[in-house]
Formats: sequence, structure tokens, C-alpha cells
Amino acid sequence: MLDTLRTLFRSPSPAPPARLARVPAGERYYVIGDIHGRLDLFEAMMDAIEADDRAFGEATSRAVLLGDLIDRGPDSAGVIAAARDWQSRRSVRILMGNHEAMLLESFEKPEVLRHFLKHGGAETLISYGADRKQLLLGDPADIFGRLSEIVPQRDRDFIEGFEEMILAGDYCFVHAGIDPALPIDQQRRSDLLWIRDRFLSHEGSLEKVVVHGHTIFDQVVDCGNRIGIDTGAFRSGVLTALVLEADQRRTIQAIARDSEIAVFHGDHARQS
Repeated sequence: MLDTLRTLFRSPSPAPPARLARVPAGERYYVIGDIHGRLDLFEAMMDAIEADDRAFGEATSRAVLLGDLIDRGPDSAGVIAAARDWQSRRSVRILMGNHEAMLLESFEKPEVLRHFLKHGGAETLISYGADRKQLLLGDPADIFGRLSEIVPQRDRDFIEGFEEMILAGDYCFVHAGIDPALPIDQQRRSDLLWIRDRFLSHEGSLEKVVVHGHTIFDQVVDCGNRIGIDTGAFRSGVLTALVLEADQRRTIQAIARDSEIAVFHGDHARQS
């Protein structure tokens, strides 16, 4: 009887600590948020990543761009060219953002072109040599007819090859987020590229830790189930990369200050 009472009133064993999210052993990921035409920040970030990769020793190193390379900033054409060149020299995987999707759809649907031009697309076409005044004051139908002359087929083919989702161990990389109500392997393209409130407001666990861009934050936001790394490069002058290796997280940021760009390394996204 005494043994039974001891069993009933024994202090509960402490719960095992939660397992930290990990990428596969021996791999290092550099996940870069929305660039939006900021070639200056992107070039600084690429240099910083290459230097960081050398400093942290041997690993299978991969860079991931979370989409929205284009629009709003001054040199989308330059960003596309730089991304293609970087991909020819190292492992770089690129996700489709909603802005790339709008660009591609603009070749087929005039109504999408109008939306695209109003949300940063005009800057993209200007970076390809289109006349600013004609874009702002001209007939959208005329622009639609000349779109294939403005954006080279090579760049369109490159953008069409962008991916929708990348999985790495306990992480899922997407542009905008995922539908929390659906399994990872049943996600819809529209949500991966456009979702906001249903994903951002979800406080429960997810199948994997989702690393995303699309929604701008002043700093990296780590909610446990998701990590937002879009720090609004086109307007804030801050481009962020999340570095993942084993169960560790750290950040690299390229920050425009006056006429110079500084690079900062931090551990803001460390797991607890």
C-alpha cells in the first residue's frame, strides 16, 4: 500500500527538452530574403557569404534566394544577371516570388501587366531599358505589345525555372508561407507565393520550421514555428541572410549607410 502511495504522489519526471530544428549534417545554408532590385546590397551579401563560408570551414554549402528578386528597387535586371552568374559558380537555389509570378503572367494577361506596373514592375522594366516616361504615361496596351522586346527571353526562361519550395532537414523554405491547415506536400502555389494572415497569425506547431520572406519586418522575426527574414531591402536598405548549420542559426546583414554598405554578423535567430 505504501509503495502504491509513493507511486501515485511521485513528482513527475521533467519533460525532455524540445528537439532543436536542424539542417542535414555537413550542410550549411545561406537563406537570403527579398532583394527587390537592390543589386548593391545583393553584391555585398554575395561577397559576405563567400567570405563567411571560407571562414567557417568545410561544409556542403548552399545559398537559397527566397524570391522577389525584382521590382521596386532600381536594378532588377542587374539582380537577375548577378543571380544567374552566382548560380554558375556555386550551389544557388532560387524560389519564385509573387513579383516574379506577376512578371511572367504579364506576358499573357494585360490586366496582370497593369497590376504589375503599379506594384514595382515599372522599375523592373526601366532597369531593362524601357523609357520611364512612356511607362508612366503611355498606353498599357502598347507596353503589353512590346514586353517581349523589353525583357529578354533568356531572363524569362531563367525566372520560369525558379522553384516553389525547398526542404532541408527540419526546415521548409518558401517565399510567402504555407497554409497551416494543409500538409507540406499538399500546399497550393497561390499560398506559397501570396499567403499572409492565415499563416502569420498561426501560433501552433507546423510540420517544419518555415523560413519565409514576402512580409516586411524591421528585424528577423523568429516565432518558433516560422522565421521571417524580409527586412524590406528596397526601402530600408537592409538585406538579411539567415545562416543555418546543424542546429545553429545566425544572421548576416548588408546595410546601406549613406553612400556605403556595411556588413554585420549576428546570432539574432539563435534557438532557445
